[in-house]
Amino acid sequence: MGDDNYSLSSRVFRILRENILSGKYAPDEELKEKTIGEELGVSRTPIREAIRMLEQEGLAVTIPRKGAEVAKMTEKDMEDVLQVREALDELAASIACEEMTEEQLDELKTTMREFEEFTKTGNVKKIAEADVKFHDIIYHATGNPKLVNILNNLREQMYRYRVEYLKEEQTRNLLVSEHEELVKAIREGDVQKAQDISFHHLENQRMAIIRTIRAENAARESEKKE
Repeated sequence: MGDDNYSLSSRVFRILRENILSGKYAPDEELKEKTIGEELGVSRTPIREAIRMLEQEGLAVTIPRKGAEVAKMTEKDMEDVLQVREALDELAASIACEEMTEEQLDELKTTMREFEEFTKTGNVKKIAEADVKFHDIIYHATGNPKLVNILNNLREQMYRYRVEYLKEEQTRNLLVSEHEELVKAIREGDVQKAQDISFHHLENQRMAIIRTIRAENAARESEKKE
């Protein structure tokens, strides 16, 4: 494949990926090459390559004699993702306790306050972005780009469900408290405390996300019976 075609396929891939992760494309929704081509102004070749790339990330699946569609996240899929992320988040927090610079700590405190301010607006997209920024500072403080890349990939696989999670005011207030505790633990270099907070931070998300997946599955089953 030429560089131009590869670049075009990558652009289509990024757009489709964002549409899936943001929830614009729902689980089980068909990825129609003709419709996508008309919408993005591209031929079917880069679309097919983009779909193959989505399949490699587990975001799409091709059904024989039907075509490609958005993969639905099963409860087992989510448990697998969170099991790995919990372990790596604890690792990142423990390294950050030892490696975070004063400049990064100041940035973390600023971002923590920004997150709290966004929670008062109810703008879920902005709240999610602020939460990502907060954790990115911790990840980058590890000085381990491979760890950062893996964590970012895992986080994006559950993005759509995290948005649902952030819609609840009670949840947002809990996150504000957890962020404050995590900053305090890192500032004090308390590895065990930072690991514990990271674990519970994700456990709360896990329970909420599993509830969302079960509700979606129940709704799909109900639609099939009607």
